[in-house]
Amino acid sequence: MSQLRLLPSRLGVQASRFLAPHDIQMFNWRSRSSGPPATFPSGKRGGSSSYMEEMYFAWLENPQSVHKIRGHHVAQLDPLGILDADLDSFVPSDLITTIDKLAFYDLREADLDKEFQLPTTTFIGGPEHTLSLREIIRRLESTYCQHIGLEFMFINDVEQCQWIRQKFETPGVMQFSSEEKRTLLARLVRSMRFEDFLARKWSSEKRFGLEGCEVMIPALKTIIDKSSEMGIENVILGMPHRGRLNVLANVIRKDLEQIFCQFDPKLEAADEGSGDVKYHLGMYHERINRVTHRNITLSLVANPSHLEAVDPVVQGKTKAEQFYRGDAQGKKVMSILVHGDAAFAGQGVVYETFHLSDLPSYTTNGTVHVVVNNQIGFTTDPRMARSSPYPTDVARVVNAPIFHVNADDPEAVIYVCSVAAEWRNTFNKDVVVDLVCYRRRGHNEMDEPMFTQPLMYKQIHRQVPVLKKYADKLIAEGTVTLQEFEEEIAKYDRICEEAYGRSKDKKILHIKHWLDSPWPGFFNVDGEPKSMTCTATGIPEDVLTHIGEVASSVPVEDFKIHTGLSRILRGRADMTKTRTVDWALAEYMAFGSLLKEGIHVRLSGQDVERGTFSHRHHVLHDQEVDRRTCVPMNHLWPDQAPYTVCNSSLSEYGVLGFELGYAMASPNALVLWEAQFGDFHNTAQCIIDQFISTGQAKWVRHNGIVLLLPHGMEGMGPEHSSARPERFLQMSNDDSDAYPVFTEDFEVSQLYDCNWIVVNCSTPANYFHVLRRQVLLPFRKPLIIFTPKSLLRHPEAKCSFDQMVSGTSFQRVIPEDGAAAQASEQVRRLIFCTGKVYYDLVKERSSQGLEEQVAITRLEQISPFPFDLIKREAEKYPGAELVWCQEEHKNMGYYDYISPRFMTILSRARPIWYVGRDPAAAPATGNRNTHLVSLKKFLDTAFNLQAFEGKTF
Repeated sequence: MSQLRLLPSRLGVQASRFLAPHDIQMFNWRSRSSGPPATFPSGKRGGSSSYMEEMYFAWLENPQSVHKIRGHHVAQLDPLGILDADLDSFVPSDLITTIDKLAFYDLREADLDKEFQLPTTTFIGGPEHTLSLREIIRRLESTYCQHIGLEFMFINDVEQCQWIRQKFETPGVMQFSSEEKRTLLARLVRSMRFEDFLARKWSSEKRFGLEGCEVMIPALKTIIDKSSEMGIENVILGMPHRGRLNVLANVIRKDLEQIFCQFDPKLEAADEGSGDVKYHLGMYHERINRVTHRNITLSLVANPSHLEAVDPVVQGKTKAEQFYRGDAQGKKVMSILVHGDAAFAGQGVVYETFHLSDLPSYTTNGTVHVVVNNQIGFTTDPRMARSSPYPTDVARVVNAPIFHVNADDPEAVIYVCSVAAEWRNTFNKDVVVDLVCYRRRGHNEMDEPMFTQPLMYKQIHRQVPVLKKYADKLIAEGTVTLQEFEEEIAKYDRICEEAYGRSKDKKILHIKHWLDSPWPGFFNVDGEPKSMTCTATGIPEDVLTHIGEVASSVPVEDFKIHTGLSRILRGRADMTKTRTVDWALAEYMAFGSLLKEGIHVRLSGQDVERGTFSHRHHVLHDQEVDRRTCVPMNHLWPDQAPYTVCNSSLSEYGVLGFELGYAMASPNALVLWEAQFGDFHNTAQCIIDQFISTGQAKWVRHNGIVLLLPHGMEGMGPEHSSARPERFLQMSNDDSDAYPVFTEDFEVSQLYDCNWIVVNCSTPANYFHVLRRQVLLPFRKPLIIFTPKSLLRHPEAKCSFDQMVSGTSFQRVIPEDGAAAQASEQVRRLIFCTGKVYYDLVKERSSQGLEEQVAITRLEQISPFPFDLIKREAEKYPGAELVWCQEEHKNMGYYDYISPRFMTILSRARPIWYVGRDPAAAPATGNRNTHLVSLKKFLDTAFNLQAFEGKTF
């Protein structure tokens, strides 16, 4: 009765649909011994339609009225045989599980030998056009209910569904040659013996081994082999820690001695920075694919312990590699992402990344996802870890087919992986391979899993390793001999032992040997900058004028723009004629000038095309033709670099990770991510903390990504005010207590030593310069810019071309240049500030007539701290008391960062007083009046020259 259970429980949606919708008129049954065709017996509900036909029409009327008859739910996927791979165990009462239930549908046992003509939508017949019901059930069971479970009928494309059916339903399709089986066995040997070797040599070390899913190594190699066969030249991988060392050794082909030496506790680090644990490191390698004999480049992206965080980073790097190769269809570059079952279902960034997969400026033209389904997450049972039947159900939102496969059936795994690679390279869509396996040890090698999963681990301890199972199978069928198998094992063991011997000679760890994204030719042979100088950032005036003219025009004929936009463009034209710029035009000129110099510029984020505050308008929309757009920035010069500006999905974590990956691919690009409001970056905090802030220290990975974070206390409430500068400054690595040595190249050296650059520009010209400096430095560092909101249209926040032409550059500090600077000895107070508050201070100073008694100096680059310029400013006003003024609350903003650094540069001889809002829990008030009252209060204090008399610091 095992086959009877398939009618209908195992026929699945796949079976019922191919038997019903297209060829209902062909449902004529006949006995093998009788002549004329017989109609299918009617059910208790009356009528003469078949059960499948009846179910189909019921489904058309109400999909909820038909139970979920899906074959993959009863496939034999769990190698342990103790769990269902899915959590949906409901079995409707009307399913035929015994012979007596046949009568419910007016069926008799004899009907199983009746045959019918197969519809054209199925491939189970092969060359045959008719089959008995018993044979239909057997073949369907063989296809859908053995060691492979398929989910694809939710895909709303008949061609794609038929393609999958043909790959799996065609009789005898999963056949392997003796040579293919021997290759698979050899790969399994390497996968398993590598783990065994590590376990023998370093039994007490964490390594997050692959035991229980050793088949992942031949699975990944099969995907790469098939993709190489179809023209792929570059594969970018992302994966968690489990099995990473094995992938580095046997997929990427990292030298074994470099892996083994990582276990030596006496190994010294040669590179600056913290380094990282061995199972987080990445690798880049070019080699010949041994199956296709073609060149293949493999890159395994370094990542932290934060599961799935690397997903969008891999996708961004893949997109960039495709862009630079001109590979718009993804025929040369592709990505593979390896996931754990618990993280794939639990981490929201998986969903965010999937929703980038088909967006024009983010698609990588399909990713192969491989889920290592241990059926457990650390100590958490799947029933407590997800609400969906499968951990892979998230992939259904983008119509990705999902192939579940029992990982103890290597041939099934290899076939599924080959089909997955072919799917991706045929349809350029995502696909998921769910390797249903187990974890032989605990979460790590030191963990005891029996505490929480005693029954599962009793079964695991009895489980025969997949290598032995497969070797026994091949020996039994005569594909290999026992001697050949043992020789294969001995050969790889010798390779490991020899590499282990060589690893003992290694005394120094070079993290740069583990780079996942090298930039050939950018650094010298030692990985150092070729110079420690920065090219001037000013540009010729005629270039400024030309960009201004294009920015104020519509370079496409018969293109009707919005009347409001016409006013904006006229305003830009007027500014260009008068040699002035506001914030938006300064940005336009920075981008445009870099494009002229061959630097690709990419700006991404929510609503960046227009700009959150309707100031940018880099994409013009025809008001009369739907979806007709124009990007004037791409019409500046005939031979310019391309400009990409793209509104992202409503995601921060995924999109920022994507842009970080994009910026990894090449140093010759300006890649920017803009938050809709500055504080929205906190939903991408993982990318900021684990990749951007620490990436170079951990992985010697330079990256020049730019974060544009709108910031300012303007009475908009707690959520749209602060970009949380204190968080970025807290993570800055410059030493607050070390008195610096001022050398000729102090500025550039400071930038080279820092982990990122944090600026808060107060002028459009300085914004222009810092953007250009970002790609003209001889190295790359992340750049955090707190951008303005009200200053975008502030009448005083404009600059002359004179501040941007050749010979000008970024000012880390903008000193007082008014009356106070002319008589510095008479100045009683020197106020240091940063950003928008400068304009409030200038206005208040003017209203009180204190221009000669109070000097105001702007700190434009906050980190690394400009010790040299601050020292110069303080010494210029020896009789003035020093004040730091900020509009943020005292426990936020910049004060905790700048205060100890002021004390260091002043040798603690003079205090730096705080003026600003009092400490608070929320970043800003939601009450407009409270906002104005607190603003007036600290401005009054800033210009009260007796405010600090009698106080001690």
